[in-house]
Amino acid sequence: MEWDIFLAPYKQAVDELKVKLRGYRDLHEVSGKNSPIEFVTGRVKPVPSILDKAKRKAIPLDQLNTQMQDLAGIRVMCQFVDDIMKVVGLIRGRTDLTVVEERDYISEKKKSGYRSYHIVVQYPVQTVDGEKKILAEIQVRTLAMNFWATIEHSLNYKYKGNIPTDVKARLIRAAEAAFRLDEEMSQIREEIWVAQQRFLQKNADKD
Repeated sequence: MEWDIFLAPYKQAVDELKVKLRGYRDLHEVSGKNSPIEFVTGRVKPVPSILDKAKRKAIPLDQLNTQMQDLAGIRVMCQFVDDIMKVVGLIRGRTDLTVVEERDYISEKKKSGYRSYHIVVQYPVQTVDGEKKILAEIQVRTLAMNFWATIEHSLNYKYKGNIPTDVKARLIRAAEAAFRLDEEMSQIREEIWVAQQRFLQKNADKD
């Protein structure tokens, strides 16, 4: 398989979706409103990861475009838990993509403690061969959830998916602590937002 050619539309989709989702934040800032989006990142799944997942899930390489939903991945980070569903609503309301599937790992967390909201979308990209509709996965989570997920991913890589039992238990406790932090921050979100606006204004006055 010619991976560069195959993955080019996915890279294009990631780049376009990052710009569009970041646009929400910019519009909120211009209007002086609190943005539900803190920042956006994205990536195309590396070829070794694609091959590994295809092997684990028994996905034929000629069916990757329909069977592997996260070849193009976008992560949207929010400051507060309540902002997650606001972002989900924004995505649902877009007319330039179609929501294919939603998985709520916040209301129903994974056994590992993982929390995030996943939205699989079908997104059209314009290629030299015409329009191509591809699948992309958008993960929406708080900064605390993202920190935990990043650590868990690193440990899974280190232990090749077999994290020791005692480490798993600590990870679960850490996940709950992170979620309690999110809940506490949500209780004082108005005070946090006002403080941030004053800080930004102070810096702007210096320029």
